[in-house]
Amino acid sequence: MIDRNRGIRSGIGRFAATPRRVRNGIASNAAALVLGALLLAPSPAGAVTDAELATNARLLLSVRNEDSSGVARALHDGAAVNSRTRLGESGLLLALKRNRADIAQALLAAGADVNLPAINGITPLMAAAYGGQVEVTRALLARGADPAATDRLGKNAITYAAGEGHTDVVRLLLTKGIDPNAVYRNDLTALMWAAGYGHADTARVLIEAGARVDLVDNRGKSALDMAREFKHADTVEVLEHARRATPH
Repeated sequence: MIDRNRGIRSGIGRFAATPRRVRNGIASNAAALVLGALLLAPSPAGAVTDAELATNARLLLSVRNEDSSGVARALHDGAAVNSRTRLGESGLLLALKRNRADIAQALLAAGADVNLPAINGITPLMAAAYGGQVEVTRALLARGADPAATDRLGKNAITYAAGEGHTDVVRLLLTKGIDPNAVYRNDLTALMWAAGYGHADTARVLIEAGARVDLVDNRGKSALDMAREFKHADTVEVLEHARRATPH
């Protein structure tokens, strides 16, 4: 349940279980990346060799260090494109959390799995949506990324995008059939995430797509209540206008 005193900002966390530092990566050293390579499925011969393990770890370390040349070399040397860290984070997910669209595109071209989640359920699409990466989001969707997938916090790509005010990403996800009135953990909607963080333009796009302003969360608070609570005047104006225009 969301903390009644601090509301939407602290009750769930903006990206998985930790705040913005998640974007910068949780694994902090090469050892974690080497251990992560053990999560790979066995090779066709039945076991991953030390050489393969080292190459896979090199790929993950290169992504973590934002070394695009190192990524290219590791892939050329036979690294498994879906290698993962001990936290289940693929190279694609690591690249997107660092807003490295160029590395992400290279991994996609090499066949990276667009729906491979980390242990906490975060998918590449969620990371791209959180980072506001419109073109990468488009590429992921074109390759079959699931926009309805949710992580362990019950959030999905559109709630991450709405909470960060990435209006173009929200608009793109809505074209893929996401229900603007879908209810997530703690009875929160994408509109509530946008309103709670004061993203008036995002709220407007959601309302135009049919998002209801009268829905309430598990505390009985609406998107308008959240915008008022955090003194987001522009968002309050958008929501009040929508409420007045709603037939009773």
